[in-house]
Amino acid sequence: MLRVNQIRVKPGQGEREILQKTARLLKLDAKEIAGMEILRCSIDARKKPEIWCSYTVDVELEKPSLEPGICKRLGQAFVSRVTRQDYHFPHSGDRPLAHPPVIVGMGPAGLFCAYYLALHGYCPIVLERGQDVDRRMEEVQRFWDGGILHRQSNVQFGEGGAGTFSDGKLNTLVKDKYGRNREVLRTFVSHGAPERILYDAKPHMGTDVLSRVVKNMRQDILAHGGQVLFETALEELEFTPGGSIAAVRVSGGGRIPCGQLVLAIGHSARDTFEMLYETGLSMEAKPFAVGLRVEHPQSMINLAQYGAEDPGQLGAAPYKVTAQTSCGRGVYSFCMCPGGYVVNASSEPGRLAVNGMSYSGRDGGNANSAIIVSVTPEDFAGIFPGNSPAGPLAGVEFQRQLEERAYRLGQGDIPVQRYGLYKACVEQGCDQKELAARREPDIGRLFQVCEQSSLQPSIKGRWRESDLSGLLPEELSRAFVEGMERFGRQIPGFDRPDAILSGVESRTSSPVRILRDENTLQAKFAGIYPCGEGAGYAGGITSAAMDGIKVAEAIAAAYMPYKRAQSSLNSFSDKISSSS
Repeated sequence: MLRVNQIRVKPGQGEREILQKTARLLKLDAKEIAGMEILRCSIDARKKPEIWCSYTVDVELEKPSLEPGICKRLGQAFVSRVTRQDYHFPHSGDRPLAHPPVIVGMGPAGLFCAYYLALHGYCPIVLERGQDVDRRMEEVQRFWDGGILHRQSNVQFGEGGAGTFSDGKLNTLVKDKYGRNREVLRTFVSHGAPERILYDAKPHMGTDVLSRVVKNMRQDILAHGGQVLFETALEELEFTPGGSIAAVRVSGGGRIPCGQLVLAIGHSARDTFEMLYETGLSMEAKPFAVGLRVEHPQSMINLAQYGAEDPGQLGAAPYKVTAQTSCGRGVYSFCMCPGGYVVNASSEPGRLAVNGMSYSGRDGGNANSAIIVSVTPEDFAGIFPGNSPAGPLAGVEFQRQLEERAYRLGQGDIPVQRYGLYKACVEQGCDQKELAARREPDIGRLFQVCEQSSLQPSIKGRWRESDLSGLLPEELSRAFVEGMERFGRQIPGFDRPDAILSGVESRTSSPVRILRDENTLQAKFAGIYPCGEGAGYAGGITSAAMDGIKVAEAIAAAYMPYKRAQSSLNSFSDKISSSS
């Protein structure tokens, strides 16, 4: 098989044109190519407004004997011989399961762990504190419309996890020599995702498609003998005298025996983190980042990235920006949503967090992204002197205090401010009222520009004009402004004074890592498998799903399927009964 690179075609061209171009590069007739699979498509905008789509394809020739000569003639930059390795789930182990594995959480990690265990006969039981995706979406919309926050079913909790209300981006930087990345994408496609996520350089689904896909995967889990218990939260662990997991207690007073417990709890399960810490699981605080959401006109981003305000079939343009500031902190874009919305992503009363979301069409008028500043465990105690506790949960306390500030600033609504006003307040060390009182001509013009701007927030949930300048600690605020100014030199208009800020973006990743053995993937107590983003082993939808598969593999490699184990036990019991 040949892997062919740099097949350039105009946007909107189909597979026939890609095949023809591939054949011409290889100096073959298209009929000499027996099969072709697109592996990757990226956008080449180096000479905008002239845009190309650059493809990498695998081809099988009618005469494989031609491959060495073609490789020699064209060179490695264009073509190479490859042997594709498909993903293989491991052969099952020989230890019997007394009880089905229990999986806590139905975000990408828990969903994929459950799906692959169910597919191979392990009959997993999934505990999800939130609602199924249909009821969950209704509950979230009620909250956005001004209703009361549902503490157990919201943007963070429920079927599909936090990724359900996001842009649904599926790219990952995780190295993948086992084929799990492509397997995740294939599984999404087989459950309703568009086929092009298999080869797009920056694949995404959007919240409307993702919600259907996770529902279809749940139905497959049930069809293969698994169980899903919604509105069922983990509350307590029970152990054997030897220190391995024996059972879990759940909300409502239920008890579920288990010998294998997968903790795919997500990055916002703060009460669960506290319970696990008190139980004695080994945990540590980990670095993460916080910041604010920034909105710009999508047409401005399109022009900067593609050379046209309306790029047609290319769709809304994404961006990625990063900088190292003078204070040594990284500032970068996170969860960028082309044509998307800022959403109220709160999960605790009296605290407010935001996130970004888009639908598959990415057809909203604004582009938004979190612009976030790195923080480390060393920061937590110093940033809030006397308040932030030492230890693994210090980052959780840090997040909570920021979210409480944001809630107060917006009086329960999302607090919003124009970037120019925020920048002036930060640089001059004052709040917005003090700034307005100075009556300086430049400041007056700044207020006028912001007040007369046609750019308006695209937000799901109620919002309120506020003063965000005191939300982040001073050093983080100054790093944020420095980053924004640098990004304005990369993308013209990025630092425009009427750009819209909202906050606080605090749930970028888990502030905690639950320690696990690198070989067995088990925690301090035997049978407990920390998994996915909440446990500190992933950073997005795809990497979390890959870690879910990895944990499923670890369980399967050690134990025989539950169905077979029960069949063996029943057969053994029958023999005992017959002999007696």
